[in-house]
Amino acid sequence: MIMPNFLIIGAAKAGTTSLYSYLNQHPQVYMSPVKEPRFFTPELYSIYNNGVRDNGRRTALTLEQYGQLFQGVSTEIAIGEASTEYLYIPKAPERIKSHIPKAKLIAILRNPVERAFSAFLYQFRDGVETLTFQQALQAEEKRIKAGFRPGWHYKQVGFYSSQVKRYLDGFDPEQMRLYLYDDLSSDGLIVVQDIYRFLAIDDTFIPDFKRENVSGIPKRRWLQNLFTKNNPLKSAFKPLFSGKLRLAIRERVKKQNLGAKPILSPEIRQELIEVYREDIEKLQTLIQRDLSAWLA
Repeated sequence: MIMPNFLIIGAAKAGTTSLYSYLNQHPQVYMSPVKEPRFFTPELYSIYNNGVRDNGRRTALTLEQYGQLFQGVSTEIAIGEASTEYLYIPKAPERIKSHIPKAKLIAILRNPVERAFSAFLYQFRDGVETLTFQQALQAEEKRIKAGFRPGWHYKQVGFYSSQVKRYLDGFDPEQMRLYLYDDLSSDGLIVVQDIYRFLAIDDTFIPDFKRENVSGIPKRRWLQNLFTKNNPLKSAFKPLFSGKLRLAIRERVKKQNLGAKPILSPEIRQELIEVYREDIEKLQTLIQRDLSAWLA
């Protein structure tokens, strides 16, 4: 059975979808055709099973099903997948260690305040979040207890220090690369080429740096719902187009229908900065990066 030799482990809403795309374009890389197979986080189908939005999948993949995702591998050197909850779910590192102990691990960390707001906007964009951001933050603890999936853990996912430490404690530091979202946004080629070298593949390849999975507010909610929610018209057209073509049409319409991204209120921003301050200070010591900009 072919297994991946590298994983993008998170964090959610920190550029992982774009990175998946950049790596998938490289001729020496094979990425799982299913982004976020979540094999190492079965809790998402048991403990955290409320609010599932996972392309219809309702049960965790078996080892055999997971292996089937990589049956298309031919001459590729780097074989990988991207599941953002791997960084967040506590038991994921030990499961990865058990199955692929020598796997190379890649994580992107984003300012937790910005990440939380972006995660909220993603859910709101697709019509699954009905609260305001402030209301959602207030409801978060109750939602977590009710089994809501990590996509609704807007604030909690941003406490990175313990998440990163689990991996640094469980794996050789040389197996892991940590990047900041700001680096990927401003110096994408430098970051990607460093990852290419980490994966021991040709670092001269230049991908198409198109941003993926951008957050924002739909200009026309009815049009967004037409493609994201079950309805008679969507069901009628489904047999007429292949899954790949339906996905392409949906993504094109969603992008054209996306309005400007709202601005986080200064008051909520400052409140969250104070919530995260201690954890950010721990993290910057842990990874030896200056994160003072996250506290500004």
